[in-house]
Amino acid sequence: MITVMSKQYFGTDGIRGRTNAGAMTASVAMRVGQAAGTRFLRGDHKHRVVIGKDTRLSGYMLENAMVAGFTSVGMDVVLLGPMPTPAVALLTRELRADVGVMISASHNPYEDNGIKLFGPDGFKLSDEDELAIEAMLSTDQPLAASEDIGRARRIEDARGRYIHAVKASLPDNLRLDGLKIAVDCANGAAYQVAPSAFWELGAEVEAVGVGPNGKNINDACGSTHVELIRRTVLDTGADIGIALDGDADRLIVVDEKGRTVDGDQIMALIGTQLADRQELRGGGIVATIMSNLGLERFLAGRGLELARTKVGDRHVLEKMRAGGFNVGGEQSGHMILLDHATTGDGTIAALQVLAALVQSGKRASELLHLFDPVPQLLRNVSFSGDQKSRGGPLEDARVKSAIADAEASLAGKGRLVIRPSGTEPVIRVMAEGDDEGQVEAAVSSICAAVEDAAG
Repeated sequence: MITVMSKQYFGTDGIRGRTNAGAMTASVAMRVGQAAGTRFLRGDHKHRVVIGKDTRLSGYMLENAMVAGFTSVGMDVVLLGPMPTPAVALLTRELRADVGVMISASHNPYEDNGIKLFGPDGFKLSDEDELAIEAMLSTDQPLAASEDIGRARRIEDARGRYIHAVKASLPDNLRLDGLKIAVDCANGAAYQVAPSAFWELGAEVEAVGVGPNGKNINDACGSTHVELIRRTVLDTGADIGIALDGDADRLIVVDEKGRTVDGDQIMALIGTQLADRQELRGGGIVATIMSNLGLERFLAGRGLELARTKVGDRHVLEKMRAGGFNVGGEQSGHMILLDHATTGDGTIAALQVLAALVQSGKRASELLHLFDPVPQLLRNVSFSGDQKSRGGPLEDARVKSAIADAEASLAGKGRLVIRPSGTEPVIRVMAEGDDEGQVEAAVSSICAAVEDAAG
């Protein structure tokens, strides 16, 4: 599958890039604040924006630039400081704000940063709003009169409000007493709130990745580097390990034996638990084209649907809302539980897993491996950014030929997904099927062709 990007600034998850270069400069951030602020100056009430960030060094720069942008067009600013992305979505609604901003590049290294925008309902912006804001970036926005310039203030109880909200996703009588939980916060946005939430519910908590210094976010830790949480679980004898990413909208789990549990297995658990209680809506769950064929087969065996979308949690959410689903996510760990949140929330998803552990009385290794995934292989091939304007390596005849050959070899026995990343100059090549050797050969041949085309 080939995805064509039609926006200059916005990708699959907001605006993202290397800081102090391209779209991720202070001047662009200020213009985004002015454009988004102007876009959401609706009605005659006093207008407000909520801004949160993760722990990147560049967060200070971008936060101040966006404050200047929003206040210059007449919008008041509420600053949350380092908070998870889902906390920004929650507090945008709770504080009756017109727009919410999360400054984060999610699982990317500290040199990158990004801007995610939420509407007043706490959901990420529509394509229509993003395209409108993009068009406004190239023109000057009308500035507020001197007496109408916005004010900025920081609220000190943001962490407590969010912790209360995530705990409310569990039944009032459910506690985590007796559980020893290892949690890796990726030196990111949840470094204070996630361990606190688990501890307040009675768990013994072994926390790592909770010493951010501006440059160590996602550095050999978090949901994209599970060796740290795996080692912590085994060294401390924890019952389970919870790994979040830099902005805490992703979750990967490690069982007590050190085995990794990805988003597909987590969705299978949460979805079937809700189905057993007749609380699953939509007749199944929503996941992307990257989710394992084993998940699809497992759900089908339970009479449930796996509705697939393009990669990106915004596409999952759109499908969920259109089809009335309440559970969706991505293999990479985004978990969207619409009964409790308007966007992916790794901490809330973790609590649902922990609740199932308590209620079942089972070990994590017994509970969290519900199906056998079919062999699946994903490789990334980088190419120079200037090739994007020419369509990238996927337009090369050698690559098209390799893809056609691989599709023919997997016909009826597996799947092939080829796509450019929406956030970096990378081609992602994924194949899966019952024959591991065939999967390996398909991915290797396509990657080799992409490398040749990329020079």
